[in-house]
Amino acid sequence: MSEPVPVLPDAVGGSRQALDAAVWPLSYYLDTSAGYEAPPVLLIHSVNAAASAYEIKPIYEYFQGRRTVVALDLPGYGFSARHAKRYTPDLMTAAIQAMVDHLIETTGHSAVDVLACSVSCEYLARAAQARPDAYRSLALVSPSGFNRDPNEVGPRAYTRGKPWLYRLLTQSSNFARFVFNGLASEKSIRFFLEKTWGEKDVDPGVIDYAWKTAHQPGARHAPFSFLSGYLFSTDAADLYVDLAPPIWLAYGTKGDFTNDAVNNMLKQHAASTQQAFNAGALPHFQQPEAFMAGYEAFLDQVG
Repeated sequence: MSEPVPVLPDAVGGSRQALDAAVWPLSYYLDTSAGYEAPPVLLIHSVNAAASAYEIKPIYEYFQGRRTVVALDLPGYGFSARHAKRYTPDLMTAAIQAMVDHLIETTGHSAVDVLACSVSCEYLARAAQARPDAYRSLALVSPSGFNRDPNEVGPRAYTRGKPWLYRLLTQSSNFARFVFNGLASEKSIRFFLEKTWGEKDVDPGVIDYAWKTAHQPGARHAPFSFLSGYLFSTDAADLYVDLAPPIWLAYGTKGDFTNDAVNNMLKQHAASTQQAFNAGALPHFQQPEAFMAGYEAFLDQVG
C-alpha cells in the first residue's frame, strides 16, 4: 500500500497565483502590499531532489511590505506542473523569462530585479543574456558552473546530460520509485541539507518542507533530469561573461563556491559586487541580517 500524500502548504506568504505560460503551467507567490512604485523583486529557488520556494523564504519575507515580491516555482517543483518529461536548461530559462515578462506587463515597470540560487543562476544568466533590457539587476547566490569541465558535453552540446543514466532512472516505474524514495527520505534530505549548510544545524522548516514537496505526485520527474545531468549547462561559465545588468554575487565560505570562482566572476564582469558570508550555500538562512543588508545596499546602488 502506498503512503498517503502529505498536504503541501504554501512555501511563503502572500497569494499563490497561476501563470498559464506557453512554455509550462507555472505557479508563483506574490505579495503586492508595498505597491508598484519600485520595480518588483523576483526570487528563484535552486534545483535539486527536493527544491522549493521555501529556500528563499527569508528573502521573500524581508521584502514583504517593502517591494512587490514574487517567488517562482520552477517547472517540476512546488505547485508548478510536474510532468513526466526530460527537463532542460532551455525549459527553466523560458519559465524565468515568462515570469519576468508577466511582471513587466502587470506592474508597469520595464525591468525586474531578480535573485537566483545555485544552479538556477545558470538559467537566470542565460535569460539575461538573451533579454538584458528586462533585467534591472541580477543577484547570484552561490552560482554554479564556474569549475565545470568544458569537455563534458551532452547530446545537445550544452548540457551534461547522460542518456544512459536518465534511461536507467526512468525506464522502470518500480525502480524509479525505489531510487527516489531513498533520495526523498528524511535522512537523505537532512544529509544533503547539512552539506548545503556546511554544518549540522539546519533550519528544521527547510527539512520539513523539502520532505513534503518531495512526496507529491510527480515529484521525481525534475530531480531525475537533475541527477542525470540534463539540468546542468556545459557552457555555464561563458553565460556569466559580459552580462549587461549589475550583478551582486553572494556566497558562503562553508559552501562549494571557491575563491577562484569569485575571481573569475570579478574578472568577467566589472560591474559585479561580491559579498562573502560565514555560511553555507544558502547564506540568507544562516546570516539573514547581514545578507539582506548587503542585498539592499546593492539595490540602492542600482538606483
